[in-house]
Amino acid sequence: MPSAVDIPRNGVTKFTNCRLLRAGSLVEGDLWVSSFTGKIIRSQEAFYDEYIVPDEVVNLGGRILAPGLIECQLNGAFGFNFSTLMGDMSQYGKELRDLNRKLIQTGVTSYVPTVTSQTRELYHKVLPFLGPSGHKQSAEDGAESLGAHIEGPFLDPARHGVHNINVFREAKTWEDLEECYGAENINPAGNSEPMPVKMITAAPELGNMTKLIPEITSRGIIYSIGHSGATYEDASAAVGAGATMITHLFNAMNPLHHRNPGIFGVLGLKESQPRPYYGVISDGIHLHPTTVKIAYNAHPDGFILVTDAMHMVGLPDGSYTWTNGGKTMNLVKRGTQLLLEGSNTLAGSTITLIECVSNFISWTGASIPEGLKAVTATPAAMLGLQGVKGTLDGDADADLVVLSAEKDGAAVKLVVDEVWKFGARVFKSNT
Repeated sequence: MPSAVDIPRNGVTKFTNCRLLRAGSLVEGDLWVSSFTGKIIRSQEAFYDEYIVPDEVVNLGGRILAPGLIECQLNGAFGFNFSTLMGDMSQYGKELRDLNRKLIQTGVTSYVPTVTSQTRELYHKVLPFLGPSGHKQSAEDGAESLGAHIEGPFLDPARHGVHNINVFREAKTWEDLEECYGAENINPAGNSEPMPVKMITAAPELGNMTKLIPEITSRGIIYSIGHSGATYEDASAAVGAGATMITHLFNAMNPLHHRNPGIFGVLGLKESQPRPYYGVISDGIHLHPTTVKIAYNAHPDGFILVTDAMHMVGLPDGSYTWTNGGKTMNLVKRGTQLLLEGSNTLAGSTITLIECVSNFISWTGASIPEGLKAVTATPAAMLGLQGVKGTLDGDADADLVVLSAEKDGAAVKLVVDEVWKFGARVFKSNT
């Protein structure tokens, strides 16, 4: 009798009986991924040309299979704040890894860690930890950083929110940014090591910031307008100079006025320049549900859902300390609301990104594909990652989320059942 032949495992998984998020629709079909390459396989080529037999077939029972969620504004979670100095910075790296492994369980497979207005010392020490990490292609590490987002300190003191105005600055030259953030953090290294900073939020009307936008974007850094008193003309000039993003639209900026639409006005169609992308916090606290609908209708293709979540995500209600630009203050968490203690000042949120998607769908009547686009394809496009993130097309990173959709009247609730990173399952719900 011939001996058994060991067939080597090929790391290929086939998903079947699922609804795939593709081209703005949910379509029935199969999806093939490889944990060896970390990529989505072109299934027709795999089956018909290369005769690949998958190691595993996963029947999703009609559930949704979407690209992993992309979070573009996250200040921290599960007790860890990115804007933190530690005596032993190796501990910072450890707590960051712990956060990444917990964050991915919420469906967020990649994100832009946000550092608020802080001291020069803090930027220089923490930014190297927050650079892009996907080149390691390590599924067990959890959520992947796409590069740091620095929100400040070049902001308008009149629209500071909970940022510490004592560390606010104005930039006159590129060297001012280098001195503040660290030249090595905002200049390409010229080797294989990725640059730590991916996005900067600043008020374009202050100092020479608008003139510096081309310097920023030429280095592959996204310039986002935020915490700003910019008029429509100021914001339009910034977009003309290369600004492609607006940080948490409507919050910490002039409201829409019929004589001067302010920053919101640049979302209107203008033939001479493109319209920017923009972040919206749909927690029901930062913006009224109708305001979210107005924002979406203004420019659907630029609409990105963000949480602006703080390190209290995943923690019980209560009072928590936060060191902000060298100043320690208390923040009070009540459900998804987060306030500066003793005031009505919003201090970020404690909502998850999938909850923001569910809220958006319920409030606006948007379809599930429209809601998911705002946390997949659109942020991927804003970050210059089309074809790599936010899509189920062949050769894209195999970052996936399996979702169940529950309805309660008009309300829609999306639930994260499974998460896959680089073609490997990293989370499966017990329910």
